[in-house]
Amino acid sequence: MASISGKNRRIIRHRRLRRRLQGTLDKPRLAVYRSLGNIYAQVINDELGHTIVSASSLEDAVRNVPVNKGKIKTAGEVGRIVAQRAIENGVKEVVFDRGGYKFHGRVKAVADAAKEEGLIF
Repeated sequence: MASISGKNRRIIRHRRLRRRLQGTLDKPRLAVYRSLGNIYAQVINDELGHTIVSASSLEDAVRNVPVNKGKIKTAGEVGRIVAQRAIENGVKEVVFDRGGYKFHGRVKAVADAAKEEGLIF
């Protein structure tokens, strides 16, 4: 029997999480995707299938900040930016979707920074 790869195990965990999580108009979903070098965050309304706001570590607003040394600090900056954009668009509360990753490191940094900016989980 073939073993399941780490990526496929994460996808299984994410599907299991998504059975419970659903972003609505009142409480959209803050989804985090973490690749080897970058991190992405989106606020999504699942009822309509629309992304309300998004941010990633590839944006100039994050890349050109000289303070960001390391992936965790960069992830915190992405969390701050996505929270600011969400609040500007009238989103105050979100449901956090960790994407099958452990709530640790970069994923936790995004969540903590978004909370500091005023998003309610």
